[in-house]
Amino acid sequence: MFSYILNKIFYGILTLFGVITVIFFLFNVLPGDPARMMLDQREDSEQLQNIRVKYGFDQPITTQYLYYLNDLSPISIHSSNPKNYTYLAAEKYSYLKLFSAGEKIIVTKFPYLRKSFQKNDKNVTDVIAETLPNTAVLAVSAIVIAIITGVFFGILSALYKDTFFDRIISIFSTLGMSVPSFFSAILFAWFFGFVLHNYTNLNMTGSLYEVDDFGENTYIQWKNLILPAIVLGIRPLAVVVQLMRNSLLEVLSQDYIRTARAKGLSTYKIIKTHALKNSLNPVVTAVSGWFASMLAGAVFVEYIFNWNGLGKEIVNALNTLDLPIIMGSVLVIATMFIIINILVDISYGMLDPKIRLK
Repeated sequence: MFSYILNKIFYGILTLFGVITVIFFLFNVLPGDPARMMLDQREDSEQLQNIRVKYGFDQPITTQYLYYLNDLSPISIHSSNPKNYTYLAAEKYSYLKLFSAGEKIIVTKFPYLRKSFQKNDKNVTDVIAETLPNTAVLAVSAIVIAIITGVFFGILSALYKDTFFDRIISIFSTLGMSVPSFFSAILFAWFFGFVLHNYTNLNMTGSLYEVDDFGENTYIQWKNLILPAIVLGIRPLAVVVQLMRNSLLEVLSQDYIRTARAKGLSTYKIIKTHALKNSLNPVVTAVSGWFASMLAGAVFVEYIFNWNGLGKEIVNALNTLDLPIIMGSVLVIATMFIIINILVDISYGMLDPKIRLK
């Protein structure tokens, strides 16, 4: 099992390296001068040259790529020369020095995602740290709603197969998978936040943290989480219902289930003790994929509900061509995808003894 985990981590690192390479060259072939983006309308020729030298924009694209890998690598090589881009500046890196050789210094550090073009040189790491927790809260809430409701209705749909109740659930789950999230978000915000506001007391828009009327203090507004979490959870809920239904029906047709019935076990005990655990593998696969994608794909939901998360930040960065924020956000999301996939593969062995033996 340990060697299997190491193998998955190795391939995860290779995948992440590929993502880094693709996004670097993709965003560096876009038209426009990054130095001008940073200075906006305040630039002159001397300032532009200083910015290009400071951030390595004056170097060939291959050299810039190596600089980018060096910034992201947890073990990196730096120069003691202040004029060199790789100069070990304290404002850029939080590091632990390993050893030095001449002008070169080898350190271990946290990945450096560089600075925003549009937010007054604010570190991309700080921007992501401020917005990612809000997206995580939203994604976790949505996936919990999807799992609990989806598994429950999936079990009912399997138990009442081919009945009117089963058909109703199938219709609603198909509708849930078909309707785009941005349309659901607009519809829910309008209907529950505007039309029924006097009954629901829900707002059309709002984030987890709100500012008081005096603009001095912030407080948590939990009710703002309800609508975006439900909207974000609709599509994975529909998928979980169908997967749970089909998987449970397949398990219930197995010989050991028939043996359990012959022993006189109740349907509730058969499902709880024998069938449910063995039916969850496809559900776990779907949930893991949806949870990882929620961290990246909550863009429309966050933007429509004005939820201050990573998705909304990515939209704003795209509008202003703030490339470091876009690139940093994509890398963080890709890393989460890889970590979640590794954890899911491990969980397979815990849920299914046959996979553990293999």
